[in-house]
Amino acid sequence: MTQPLHTFHIPVMGLAFTIDTPIRLAHFGISSVVAITDDELIEKMRAFYSSKFKKPYAEITQKMEDFRAQRITHYLNLMDELVKEKFESFKIELSESKIALENYLAMLPNQSEIKAHLKQLIDEGALQTERLKKYIETHLHPGSIDVNIMTKVDKENFYKNTALPTQYNDAHAALRGFALSKLTSSLVLSAGMNPRLYSYLEDFADFYPDENAQLKKKIILKVSDFRSAMIQGNFLAKKGLWVSEYRIESGLNCGGHAFATDGYLMGPILEEFKQKKNELIESAHGLLVKALEQKNKPVPTQTLPLNITAQGGVGTAEEHQFLLDYYQLDSIGWGSPFLLVPEATSVDADTRKLLAQAREKDFYLSNISPLGVPFNTVRGTTNEFYKQKRIEQNQAGSSCPKKLLALSKEYDEKGICTASKKYQDYKLEELEAQKEELSSEAYHLQKNKITEKACLCVGLANTSYLENGLPVKGQQQGVVICPGPNLAYFDREISLLDMVRHIYGNTQVMHHPERPVFFVNELRLYVRYLKNEIAENFEKATAAQFKKWEAFRNNLYSGIAFYQNLLDQTKYFKSMQNQILEQLEHAQNELSSLEISQPQMA
Repeated sequence: MTQPLHTFHIPVMGLAFTIDTPIRLAHFGISSVVAITDDELIEKMRAFYSSKFKKPYAEITQKMEDFRAQRITHYLNLMDELVKEKFESFKIELSESKIALENYLAMLPNQSEIKAHLKQLIDEGALQTERLKKYIETHLHPGSIDVNIMTKVDKENFYKNTALPTQYNDAHAALRGFALSKLTSSLVLSAGMNPRLYSYLEDFADFYPDENAQLKKKIILKVSDFRSAMIQGNFLAKKGLWVSEYRIESGLNCGGHAFATDGYLMGPILEEFKQKKNELIESAHGLLVKALEQKNKPVPTQTLPLNITAQGGVGTAEEHQFLLDYYQLDSIGWGSPFLLVPEATSVDADTRKLLAQAREKDFYLSNISPLGVPFNTVRGTTNEFYKQKRIEQNQAGSSCPKKLLALSKEYDEKGICTASKKYQDYKLEELEAQKEELSSEAYHLQKNKITEKACLCVGLANTSYLENGLPVKGQQQGVVICPGPNLAYFDREISLLDMVRHIYGNTQVMHHPERPVFFVNELRLYVRYLKNEIAENFEKATAAQFKKWEAFRNNLYSGIAFYQNLLDQTKYFKSMQNQILEQLEHAQNELSSLEISQPQMA
C-alpha cells in the first residue's frame, strides 16, 4: 500500500469549488475530493477539459439512457487520464530541473523521508541521473481522486409521470458512475446514513477486497461521533464492505452544511476515536469475514487498514501537527483556506476577492439551504443580491432548472425545491390568507423564512462557469459560496506553494494574533448556536426541549473541562495557554448565565 506523500487533504467544497482540483494538484501528491452531485456541471467540465487537452469528446445528453451515471463515469475517467499524463510529465521535470525539484521539496512535510532522501540526492549532484529518475519513479505517486456523495440528496426520478427504479435516483446513479469508472480511489459518503444507498454498494465488485486483500475502491464515511461510526461501519461490514476511513468533521466550524452535534466538541470526540479505534476495527472485521465467507468472496487473513482523519477550522501548522501527534490521526483536512488559492480551486475572481476581504462578522450560519440544514456562508455574494432583487419585485424564488434538491413532496409527488418560485408561490399565497391573523412582525418573519432559501444547485456551480469563461444560461442566480468561519482570518490570495508551506510551518500566510485556537473557536460557535436556539424558541419550547438544551449545555461544560485538562498534557499551545484558559472560562460563564429552566405554570 502506498503511503500518502502529504499529511493533509483537500475535502469536497460545494458543487464546483473542487470539481477539477485533482487535475490541478494531484500530480503533486495532494489528494482531494470532487462532488459528483451535479451531472450537468460535470458534463460541461468534461467538454471544457477535453477541448483544453485535445481529447475526443462526444456529448452525453439527457436523452441517453442512464445519462447521469454515464456523465460521471466519463468525467472521472478523463480526470484519471489527465492526472496520469501530468504526473508522467512532472516526474521528467523533477529529474531534469533543479528549480522544479527544490520547489517540490519545499511543499513536502518536514518529517518526510522522501524529502530527506531527495535533498541528499541533490547534494550529491545526482540531478539528471538514472539514480534520481529511479528514486522518483519508485517513491512518488499522484494524490487520490476521491469523490463525494451527500447520501440524502437522492431524489427519485421520473420518465413522464412514471417513477423510475431506485437505481436511477440521484445518489444511486452518482454511486454507479463512480463504481464503473477506472479510478482506484475512495468514495466519501456524507450527511448521514442512507441504508438503501449503502446496500447498493454491494452490487459493485470494486468495493470488495481482492485475493491480495486490496480494495480498488474504498469507502470513507464522514461522521460526527464514535457511536455513528460504529453503527454505520458494522452495517456495511455485515454486507462484506469495509470502511477504510472515518472522517470526523467539526459540527459547526466547517464549510457548507453544518450538522451540529448535541454539544459534543471535536476534542472529546477525537479522544473517543483514539481510545476505541481497535474496538472499531475488531467489531467490523469479525462481521466482514463472516459476510465475505457467505458470499464466497476472498477473505483477508488480517484486518484491513483503517484511517481516522479530521477536518474543520484548522488554520495553523501548530494545530495541524497537534492533531496528527496527540490524536494519532492519519491526515488533516484543509478546506476553506484553499478557496483563496487560484491554483487549487475553481473560484471566480470577484468571489475570491469577496472572501479575502470578509471578516468575522461577514461569515454566518444561514438558513438559505433548501435541505433545511444550517448552511455556512458569507455576506455580500452575488446570489444574495439577485435573490433580494427578485423578492423586491414580488418574484421570489428560483426557476429551478436542475431540480437536484427538489425533495419536498408537500405539493407535488415528484418533488419541489423549497427555493423554487413554484414552491414559494404556494407558501406565500397561504401566508397571505393568514395575514389578518398575524402581527406585522410575525408576518414578515414568516415571509422571510419562505423567501430566504437560495438556489444552491445553480449558485454553487456558477463559479466554475465564470472562472473558465463558459456561458451561464437561464435566470441570474449569481454565486453562492460556503466557506467555514475560519476563513475570516485569511485575508489575501495565496499561492499553492505558500499555502502548503504554511500548513507545514515553513512560512506564515495568516497574521491574526487575536484568532482563537481552532477548538476554542468551535466552542464559541456552539455557545452562540445554543444561545440563538434558546432565544428563538424559548416561548414555545416543550419540557423535552428544555431537557435537550440542558444536556447540550452539560456536554459543552464537559468539553471545556476536557480542554482545560488537555492543556496540561500537551506540549502544544504553551505560548497561548493563559489566553486559551481565559477564553474557556469566558465560555463557561456565558453558559452559566443562560436561562434554560422551564417557566413554572401560574
